[in-house]
Amino acid sequence: MIGRIMLVAAREFRQIAATRSFWVTLLILPLAFAIGPIASRFLDKSDTQRVMLIDRTGGGTAQAITARLDLDEQRRVLTALSRYVESHRLERADPTAPWARHDRWYGDGDIARFTAAGGIKGALSRIATVKEADTPAFEAPDPNYAIVPVPAAVAAARPDRIDAALGPLLRPADGSKAKPLDYAVYIPADFGRSPDVRLWANGAPSGGFVGTVQQLLAQELKLRYLQANGVAAPVAIAATAIAPAIAVVVPPRGSGRERVLIRSILPLACAYILLMSLILSGSWMLQGSVEERSNKLIETVLACVSPNELMYGKLIGTVGIGLSMVATWAICGLVAAFATHGAIAEMIRPALEPVSSIGAIATILYFFVAGYIVVAMIFLVIGAVSESMRDAQGYLTPVLLVIMIPVTILVQAVLRGASGPMIEVLTWIPLWTPFAVLARLGTGMPLWQVWAAGALTAVFILVEVVLLGRIFRASLLASGQRTDFRQMVRLMRREA
Repeated sequence: MIGRIMLVAAREFRQIAATRSFWVTLLILPLAFAIGPIASRFLDKSDTQRVMLIDRTGGGTAQAITARLDLDEQRRVLTALSRYVESHRLERADPTAPWARHDRWYGDGDIARFTAAGGIKGALSRIATVKEADTPAFEAPDPNYAIVPVPAAVAAARPDRIDAALGPLLRPADGSKAKPLDYAVYIPADFGRSPDVRLWANGAPSGGFVGTVQQLLAQELKLRYLQANGVAAPVAIAATAIAPAIAVVVPPRGSGRERVLIRSILPLACAYILLMSLILSGSWMLQGSVEERSNKLIETVLACVSPNELMYGKLIGTVGIGLSMVATWAICGLVAAFATHGAIAEMIRPALEPVSSIGAIATILYFFVAGYIVVAMIFLVIGAVSESMRDAQGYLTPVLLVIMIPVTILVQAVLRGASGPMIEVLTWIPLWTPFAVLARLGTGMPLWQVWAAGALTAVFILVEVVLLGRIFRASLLASGQRTDFRQMVRLMRREA
């Protein structure tokens, strides 16, 4: 009996594996891993926005805005460098440097220390003394803003002609290779006596940019107001510079909310891959079953094997197809994590750490295979009761909707860190239990719930195979009639 079951399983596997769609689907992810880093180099586009500051007050205000934007830019570079140092354990290059401290949000004082020590060039020169040869080079983020010089025509334009002078710069003529301005800020000569400032944006303005400019201009207004009311310049400058020194302490990388996200990457990926591979392999199996019925090949097959052997063989063959797809994708992911560098590797490597234990790996494999059997059995019965692919689609569409919509909502809720009755309920409905457990593993699901959900899924699979198996056996040779839900219930109870 086992030999005939495996013979049917091998036939089912070969039949699906011989299709072009199987190989195209199988190779999509490896090609994405291979082409992605190469394509990103050609398609990468700088997000740096070009800013023009037209200061008619003498240039001091424009210099203050430039200094503030540069300070914020150095903060971004320092944060990115700190992440790089933490990822590759390079703190020993200079344990006292700001970039060797990862438990903080970098304030202006940290930026001043970073700049005084040579900025990014000084930091990289010290890091180079301890960096291993295979450690990837640090890539600084593109600056958010670049200050462009004011053309002579704009600098000499009268206030009422600024709009006309800036028009070609904000919106270059068609065919022009000139890069358009993203922002232009006009600070009139009477700024201080009047708070009016004009800003042009080439599209929806960024709240961060407008807020930064507004903050600097507000300080300038306060300074000029104090000086105009007789406050000495040093006192006025000190008064406008007063600000709270907030020491922000952040959790170490890989803890808190970030820890949950990192731990959830692999379980959530398994839930999505389970859903995707089920839909694909189930559809291929369904198409094969319908073709066997429509071509009258099922009678020939049943002359060699029993209905039970056929059912179990098809089920094992379909599970084998799905697992082969998942194994191929998993190997490609591991290669991308450990044989390449860049964003993909930086994301995958930390995600593998939380599932390094045998228990975690066994849990993921168990619920993955269990979920496959639960849904593949439904597809198998749909193929047995359908006379054509049109009939099969009538059953398949509602089944897919019932499976996909709750799973999609569940995964999104886990990503947002949400929890509540809905997630708990889905965990204990056997059809969605494998997906729910996989999605929740990264959030620290209690061990007793994992064991209970595993037992529930095992019992459900046994009941499902018995009841749906009755429908499968009774529908194999039935033809010329459409099986409705009531008839399916009667078939399930026939051998009770």
